[in-house]
Amino acid sequence: MRSIHEIQTTDLPQRAQELLDAGHRLALVAAHHDEGGPRVVYLFVAGPPDTRTELHVRLDPDRPEVPTLAPLSFPAGRFEREMRDLFGIVPKDHPLPRRLVRHFHWPRGWYPMRPDAGPPPAFGEQEGPYPFLEVEGDGVYEIPVGPVHAGLIEPGHFRFSVVGETILKLKARLWFVHKGIESLFQGRSVAAGLPLAERISGDTAVGHALAYCLAVEEATGTRVPAQAQRARALLLELERIHNHVADLGMLCNDVGHGILNAQAQRVREQLLRLNKEITGHRLLRGGIVPGGAALHARPDPARLKEIREDIGEIADLALGHSTVRDRFTKTAVLRTTAAQEIGCLGYVARASGIPNDARVAHPFTAYGPQLDIPVHITGDVLARFPVRAQEIEVSLTLIEHLAEGLHAPAAVLAPHPLPGAGPGTGVGLVEGWRGTIATRVELAPDHTLARVKPVDPSFFNWPALPVALADTIVPDFPLTNKSFNLSYAGNDL
Repeated sequence: MRSIHEIQTTDLPQRAQELLDAGHRLALVAAHHDEGGPRVVYLFVAGPPDTRTELHVRLDPDRPEVPTLAPLSFPAGRFEREMRDLFGIVPKDHPLPRRLVRHFHWPRGWYPMRPDAGPPPAFGEQEGPYPFLEVEGDGVYEIPVGPVHAGLIEPGHFRFSVVGETILKLKARLWFVHKGIESLFQGRSVAAGLPLAERISGDTAVGHALAYCLAVEEATGTRVPAQAQRARALLLELERIHNHVADLGMLCNDVGHGILNAQAQRVREQLLRLNKEITGHRLLRGGIVPGGAALHARPDPARLKEIREDIGEIADLALGHSTVRDRFTKTAVLRTTAAQEIGCLGYVARASGIPNDARVAHPFTAYGPQLDIPVHITGDVLARFPVRAQEIEVSLTLIEHLAEGLHAPAAVLAPHPLPGAGPGTGVGLVEGWRGTIATRVELAPDHTLARVKPVDPSFFNWPALPVALADTIVPDFPLTNKSFNLSYAGNDL
């Protein structure tokens, strides 16, 4: 059920508080520039049953301000800072009003998502150093890491305040790869928006493409055949497995067990080859299309059985190894209360005792009893590792169940035309492999994309990493970072 409410700015805090008290969470905040002036959309979600509530607030074009919701919701405070940096909409009385997205060499007073922004001006001199909190005292020193890292990971800057080897405080500085994704969507056709959605975060092609398509289908009143929904769910689980398997191996590698990592990457390569057979692409691009799904083949049950046995053996060997278990245990603990206050999603939340999962709260197809959400409560690396391993087991069971009900792929799963008879706006909620992805779409009268706002779960989970690292030793940072495995690209839109 989706409901939309136009409210006054003065009523926003009370309405938001009522929804939060009723068990909703803030999934998305999207600013718009309509002909009559700015508008802000707040999307609150809850489930089951699947419930989406939108609060629309229209602002004074001469003085675009909203009352801050930061005291009510930690994610709201971050959405508001992002909105201020990109749209120039001011959250009044925000407790932390400094920049979030725009680095200090971005010109003052230039807001790239405003319709009058014009071409990007030349970056200027820094407006002073970034205001990192300085920790002082005997034996305290700082370790700067990044933003350029060894290997293939994207840029992010980490500033450690350390005494001995113990981390007192970590500050993560992101948005070095801000790409203007939201602006790039505007004016595209629905079909042209799909490749962009697939590339928001390269390892989440299915999750972001599906959230985008669900939003477009709701906006256009498109009904997707049950067989196509089943195929989409299968692809979503295949994406979950190949990412989780890679991370299980790299977590072992970070504690010196390179052989298990090699075995895990061997299994991942088998999964990537299976992906190519099913969709024509190793990362499953092209499998999700507006109105349907496009599968070339169904997975072979015998191959899935072999992969299940391989992964189970790797996980058992890892957790049965005393050194691995010792390094995982009580490392980087994220307590349940902290995860709740931050608004964590996905396996990060489930490892800290929070059973949130969009497949349960916002299902787009019937999963049946095969969907069993694993939850751990200790919130350490030892919890985040088995949650992933158990999610793989659940995903493999789901894939077998979903594949059994699929007919010949080419005959059933061809995309259906979009009729354009819907309300013009839509929301897609999908349990990607990192957690719940939310995408909101508004269409222009000519059915091009007027506004697309995607939110990757990493936006919610990045603030939890410094919290978990407090009192952790510096050598365990790579291990902790991998146990979270947050997306830079998905965050830095």
